[in-house]
Amino acid sequence: MPRELWEGNQAIAEAAIRAGLEAYFGYPITPQNEILEWLARRMPELGRAFVQAEAELGAINMVYGAACTGARVMTSSSSPGISLMQEGLSYIAGTEIPMVLVNVMRGGPGLGNIAPSQGDYNQICKGGGHGDYHPIVLAPASVQEAVDLMPLAFDLAEKYLTIACVLLDGSIGQMMEPIQLPPMRELKHKEYSWSTTGAKGRERHVLTSIYLEPQEEEKTNLRLLKRWEEVQASEIRFKEYFIEDAEIVVIGFGTAGRIALSAVRAARAQGIKVGLFRPVTVSPYPYARVAELGSRAKTLLVVEMNSGQMLEDVRLAVNGRTPIEFYGRLGGVVPFPDEILSEIQRLAKETPTLVDNPAKKWLARMAEANK
Repeated sequence: MPRELWEGNQAIAEAAIRAGLEAYFGYPITPQNEILEWLARRMPELGRAFVQAEAELGAINMVYGAACTGARVMTSSSSPGISLMQEGLSYIAGTEIPMVLVNVMRGGPGLGNIAPSQGDYNQICKGGGHGDYHPIVLAPASVQEAVDLMPLAFDLAEKYLTIACVLLDGSIGQMMEPIQLPPMRELKHKEYSWSTTGAKGRERHVLTSIYLEPQEEEKTNLRLLKRWEEVQASEIRFKEYFIEDAEIVVIGFGTAGRIALSAVRAARAQGIKVGLFRPVTVSPYPYARVAELGSRAKTLLVVEMNSGQMLEDVRLAVNGRTPIEFYGRLGGVVPFPDEILSEIQRLAKETPTLVDNPAKKWLARMAEANK
């Protein structure tokens, strides 16, 4: 199939339609508005449900209701909007029903700005809403990868009866790249044993996240954790570049990982033995593979567009056995490849040393550079 030039947000929306999206509920917020706009036209054309809610709170609860019927449902938003959805996301997780969430991250905290950021990593990967639950989180680094991950997100949400999130930032949502869209799947409403589609003479189904007896709530939590163990065992995904002989391994997700790859290639051209590890599933996180890479490399360099949120997962995986360095940009500032290349060059010249807090060391250097 020939490739076509698409904007990221619109391509994500069309990929969701082709993956069998039956109902979308959302509210406008930059930089993901094009998802809403595209679906506002396309969903009614196809006889599918589209509702622009009065706010993010209404949107996520509409998703909750539609998901209870077994429909393929989705919402999308950006950082402050995702914050408003947290209670509903926790209800959906506690009810054990599938849904897809797209978060096109922007600068924060607070209203922040509309520039690309990765500051929502902890919010999304560590649950977000209250209680013990774990969403599946997929982090694309290109428009094509975002398109490819949309059908997977729906499939994983339904397989594990959970929230599947596609986590990207405004740069991927707004950029235009040549892509191949997936074929249109035949639209089939899936009937689950628990679907609330009308009793029709049978005993009615009741879906809830309320368990007033602590023992029953504990059973639910244990069931969720057991299912999460299955996800951890089967659904970890990552990409590796120039890893075979790498003495320095750069680790970055999404846009930061993509930019880091340019720096890695430039460093390779200079004879530096450096590779890139880019997690695609940031929840579940590929701890075992990062630990293995840490045992082989002289040092790891974590690159993020935040203050070191994924860094904590890398530190947990390595467990103090390998020196770790960090380089981040904040508030919607996107790093240039030359910035990361300079970090690689510095590490290639230095003798690696263990530091208690790589983010603190980075912050001191940033403060000195900004005097």
